[in-house]
Amino acid sequence: MTFEDKSPRSARAMARLLHSRLLWICAVAVIAALTLPLWVSAYLLGVLTAAYYFGIFAMSWDLLFGFAGEVNFGPTFLIGIGAYAAAILNSRYGLSIPLCVLAGAATAIVGGVLLAVPALRLRGPYFGLVTLVAVLLLLNAVVIFAGVTGGEIGMTVPDVLSIDATTNYWIALAALIISAAILFGLSRSTLGLILQASGQDPVGTQALGFNITKHKVAAFCTSAAFSGTAGALLVFYMGTASVDTVVDIAIGVQVIIAAVLGGRRTILGAVLGAVFLILATELLRPLGQLNTFVVAAVALAVILFFPEGLLGYAMHAGERK
Repeated sequence: MTFEDKSPRSARAMARLLHSRLLWICAVAVIAALTLPLWVSAYLLGVLTAAYYFGIFAMSWDLLFGFAGEVNFGPTFLIGIGAYAAAILNSRYGLSIPLCVLAGAATAIVGGVLLAVPALRLRGPYFGLVTLVAVLLLLNAVVIFAGVTGGEIGMTVPDVLSIDATTNYWIALAALIISAAILFGLSRSTLGLILQASGQDPVGTQALGFNITKHKVAAFCTSAAFSGTAGALLVFYMGTASVDTVVDIAIGVQVIIAAVLGGRRTILGAVLGAVFLILATELLRPLGQLNTFVVAAVALAVILFFPEGLLGYAMHAGERK
């Protein structure tokens, strides 16, 4: 194929990209996020910082569920082991934050492999049950080894990313954008296509010669790497690692709802869902116990009436007119 033959094809690809509704939605979202420190309070920046880390959790979960079709009911298993590994290394051995974050990601990958290899041999709801039991085991391990983990109270880390709200915001935003770019790219790569095919028709995909288990393990490890990294960063942002912040089943439920709310199989929609959940929960805090009820009711309504999720609805809004 000559250069002349490739040029029209490249031009058409570029034209499709420029006319993509998703591209412009993402561009507007990134520009808005970049300008927020100029006009919002430090308090709101802090809320958004936590939301961005939850966005990474939700995107990581969507890679496995949205494309591979495997329901991981225990995303906090991967988040928790990455977070606690980083916290222990920093608190007990004085390792620097970058090394602790890398160690947290590596530990999450190892934990992901140890969990995924036997779990992916199971079919139906059993895979989800295994991931849920893994969270319960981690919760018990944190309590049993309280001398190392701090138990239910948690453990404080001596180092933090920054005491400046704006700096913490920039770190979280950078981590979110990098994670989104990589995960979205993977979802549109050969790996993503094979995962999507295996999730919809595993027998047909395997008949074509693809090793489904190998690709799902790769997806699980990728999800683990980003979950562990974001979990470690969240610990060094908050200054503590505790069950309530990185392991609790309720946190996992929030991650799952955020991914589905934003739009399954979109990756980027998970960020939108996470930001919506965290902001709504914080803004409705004056309602007291009604807070959770209202947020859950709104999330349920969106999932029921907009099954494509918030991002999916925004992307196809023009087609419905």
